[in-house]
Amino acid sequence: MLQVPFIREHKELVLIGLAKRNFKNATALIEKILATDELRRTTQTELDNALAESNALSKEIGQLMKSGEKQKAEDLKLKTIQLRESSKELTEKLNNITDTLNELLYLVPNIPSEKVPFGKTPEDNEVVFEHGSIPTLHKNAVPHWELAKKYDIIDFDLGNKITGAGFPVYKGKGARLQRALINYFIDKNAAAGYIEILPPFVVNEASGFGTGQLPDKEGQMYRCEIDNLYLIPTAEVPVTNLYRDVLLKESDLPILNTAYTPCFRREAGSYGAHVRGLNRLHQFDKVEIVRIEHPSKSYEALEGMVEHVKDILNELKLPYRILKLCGGDMGFTSALTYDFEVFSTAQDKWLEISSVSNFETFQANRLKLRFKNSEGKNELAHTLNGSSLALPRVLAGLLENYQTEDGIKIPEVLIPYCGFDIIN
Repeated sequence: MLQVPFIREHKELVLIGLAKRNFKNATALIEKILATDELRRTTQTELDNALAESNALSKEIGQLMKSGEKQKAEDLKLKTIQLRESSKELTEKLNNITDTLNELLYLVPNIPSEKVPFGKTPEDNEVVFEHGSIPTLHKNAVPHWELAKKYDIIDFDLGNKITGAGFPVYKGKGARLQRALINYFIDKNAAAGYIEILPPFVVNEASGFGTGQLPDKEGQMYRCEIDNLYLIPTAEVPVTNLYRDVLLKESDLPILNTAYTPCFRREAGSYGAHVRGLNRLHQFDKVEIVRIEHPSKSYEALEGMVEHVKDILNELKLPYRILKLCGGDMGFTSALTYDFEVFSTAQDKWLEISSVSNFETFQANRLKLRFKNSEGKNELAHTLNGSSLALPRVLAGLLENYQTEDGIKIPEVLIPYCGFDIIN
């Protein structure tokens, strides 16, 4: 969430940033926020003056009582009663205005970094890196959903029977390969200094607001209405919220965490051939990396996260590319995002498998996540996160790109985790 003083002092910068995002009605919303904040400040001043006057009168009443001027004291008591009533009304008014202001602020996305390219759609994203050769498959090569059926490793129909579409059942070597990928990703992250966390898979409303899923993506989250809890769409939510309402020491930074969790997304409105098989699911596994950084070092950390994900994909020997997302395709909370995509030779398309983002202070402001800087002042930290990695499309890429006439080979780096070198 943007801070009101920042909006007030950098209004034109905010409007330029929102224009880069192609955010509609930005000027009207920003003007409403500033007007609401002005009303809040005026009301706060009125309340402060009423409380100050009431306190002054209370002292004067005490002095009058001591000096025996009871009638004057009684007259002033009536005035203090009126001031208390006025203060009560002003407090209620101030709370309502503050709630309204926060609701308006929740509607404003993060301001893109100056590094973010202009653009409206995914076609405007900038390819910044590409690696690996696209393999030449045998003439009978097929997409992963046909391989899954052929080798009986993923059952989409059984998942549909148990729950519904988008909830696959992994079987035999398919389940073991899934577990191998999770363990491999966690081990790679731990070796890079990330501390493993096993968080809850459901969160409360405050956690959803803290990382920006609420109210922006409320319709995409599964909600347990009786308890008002949400199934997590990513481990980013519970892990980042570990630091909600926390005041860190500067020496605590950076904080590096990694977590494996299942993820749950309604993916409302997703239809068509492009969502077949593992391409888009309602439940999937993902390993996440989260960093809490000093503001002066967050972009250096972001580049380090990008290199870390590159290292994993290099070891898996999958052809991939990195995109810098344009303003119109970025997530609500991000200041800068890099997307990783692997090439599926059998589908002849790129599949997104990771997003690595810097949120700067946007999440930290919602979370009240601060650190005490070298001057002894409280300062908002920067938060970052990335998929390291999301499993469904990585698995799809592995199955399709490693298929042979004799079966599906296992990347060398995964064999110790799987206990086998081929699915046949």
